[in-house]
Amino acid sequence: MKQLIQNFKTGKLYVDEVPLPSISEGMILVENKFSLISSGTEKGTVKVGQASILGKAKQRPDLVAQVLQNIKKEGLSATLNKVRTKLDSLKALGYSTAGTVLASLDTNRSFQAGDRVACAGQDYASHAEIVAIPQNLAVKIPDNVSFEEAAFTTLGAIALQGVRQADPKLGDKVCVIGLGLLGQLTGQLLKANGCDVMGIDLSERLITLANEISVNKALHRNNINLLSTCESFTNGHGFDSVIITAAAPTNDPIILSTELCRKKGKIIIVGSVKMVIPRDPYFYRKELELKISCSYGPGRYDVAYEEEGIDYPFAYVRWTEQRNMEAFLNLVSKGVVNVRALISHTFGIEQAEDAYEIVLGKNPQPHTGILLRYDENEKKNIALTQIKNHPLKKLNAGFIGAGSFAQSYLIPNVKTAGASLDTVVTSRGITAKNVADKFGFNACSTDIKDVIGKEEINTVFIATPHSSHADLVIQSLHARKNVFVEKPLAITEAELNNIIEVKALNNCLLMVGFNRRFAPLCVEIKKEFGKTEEPFVIHIRVNAGFIPKDHWTQISNIGAGRIIGEMCHFVDLMQFFTNSEPAKVYADCIQTSNEKIKTDDNIAVVIKFKNGSVGNLTYVANGDKSVPKEQIEIFCAGKTALINNFHSGVFYNNNKSKSLKSN
Repeated sequence: MKQLIQNFKTGKLYVDEVPLPSISEGMILVENKFSLISSGTEKGTVKVGQASILGKAKQRPDLVAQVLQNIKKEGLSATLNKVRTKLDSLKALGYSTAGTVLASLDTNRSFQAGDRVACAGQDYASHAEIVAIPQNLAVKIPDNVSFEEAAFTTLGAIALQGVRQADPKLGDKVCVIGLGLLGQLTGQLLKANGCDVMGIDLSERLITLANEISVNKALHRNNINLLSTCESFTNGHGFDSVIITAAAPTNDPIILSTELCRKKGKIIIVGSVKMVIPRDPYFYRKELELKISCSYGPGRYDVAYEEEGIDYPFAYVRWTEQRNMEAFLNLVSKGVVNVRALISHTFGIEQAEDAYEIVLGKNPQPHTGILLRYDENEKKNIALTQIKNHPLKKLNAGFIGAGSFAQSYLIPNVKTAGASLDTVVTSRGITAKNVADKFGFNACSTDIKDVIGKEEINTVFIATPHSSHADLVIQSLHARKNVFVEKPLAITEAELNNIIEVKALNNCLLMVGFNRRFAPLCVEIKKEFGKTEEPFVIHIRVNAGFIPKDHWTQISNIGAGRIIGEMCHFVDLMQFFTNSEPAKVYADCIQTSNEKIKTDDNIAVVIKFKNGSVGNLTYVANGDKSVPKEQIEIFCAGKTALINNFHSGVFYNNNKSKSLKSN
């Protein structure tokens, strides 16, 4: 299928053929008919991608801080590799589309194939022929609303949420600063709500358009009569509320808002403006209220709502993202909101680059709403994309899953080891295409059958979310493939038993990604201890760092939490040194009333092994990030070894010490 892509490293925009996305439970597959370019938001996104590395760093100082912290933990070389992997990525553009449902796995059974739907969400409702949408980010389109009109739904929901934040009453005087696409929609919504609306902008064209369809009166920001006109418009009282929908590099819209508001009025920020808030003279003296509107509405940035499909109770959260989308479409259906007048250009997806020339100002043309159109394409339903035809080697590898870890460590090492990279499968076609191009895979896909069912592939690497590991391992073993699976092998005992049964039926290799035991320092220290019948005492302290509860690794049915998902590394390392299996386990975690903290992320574990050894694991997420992540102490037969974050170590024997360095 065709999709508009930006290479984040080079900034280049282009349309390419990528595998169609796959869907899982709680999602729908949609064939787009139209998508809307959000000129303000997407212009900013594209410009970040087109900036130099220094320019990117200036715009994202938070990420620079993460890089510097990572250098302390993993060293310069490993950090640079991670940064290169992140930069050398493909970015999907767009977040407001309309089309027809091809297939549905939504848990509410709300959608069926053939339904006309409007879709929202960055990285979901992209400029692509086919998109995979979470069930709470899609709504049905009324029969009398066209796909072109419905493509505005996400922008409409953003405007509607801004209006809701202002909480306007019938007859309120409201000012909208910024009359671009978002401002025009905001003005129309306010008028529909019975408000008297003034609009302000720097573009005479947008002012004229607003006067025709969106507001009661609109003026230029630099009009010498602006303040007096606003005073007359509000009968000398000032505006009940001001909604800022402009994108501005300064705080001028905020300063102007403070002048225009009545005492105890509200200022709502929807657009991206510089957040420098002057206390005097107006904020303080007028006791003004400042609110920021969060995108489409309640549910935005909530993983449980957007990705897991868990809705908020209607009685307690009346207007969610999805319900705002429905309300906007209802207003379009009734003719209260006119979006057709906002359509200035329509391009086929093949000409998407021409559309962005206008948005970026490289081909200056007056514009408001720019739509991308999707026509019939015979290749749109193809999951597998053949890229190269490199000859196959003895070890011919297929990858299922290719996140940051796989791209930073697994794939480069498999390639260096001399294997051929055959096919990579990910849930998103754009990711699969990026990884295939970057590392030289022969093909990419979003269907696991293109790896597991391909006879030429003899080794499967599984680097997907933890909950899928066991099933993918079993399918791969049934297909008589050698398997490398990232830890954990399984998240339940039943899954583990199933794997053991299947593995016993064939001679294929199965390896789990417990990498600590293969660290050069660990291998060397084990040799130093030599063969001994004496029991070990091992203490491992892991300063793991905080991960929020809504991160996928913490969700029980996806990542299974950090005990299963990460602490297993260190149990395996203890088994490596002791050459024994656990016999008894005791563990306890902290107690706290802090709702943000997952208590079993801060835990002390004591393991008694069958050969008499004892392992002590202290795993914490509430420590300081500057402290090294992993410290290991090993005691046995009068010898002691220390490992410092796997970068260096010391071995003690006969009152002498021997310094060890990682290769």
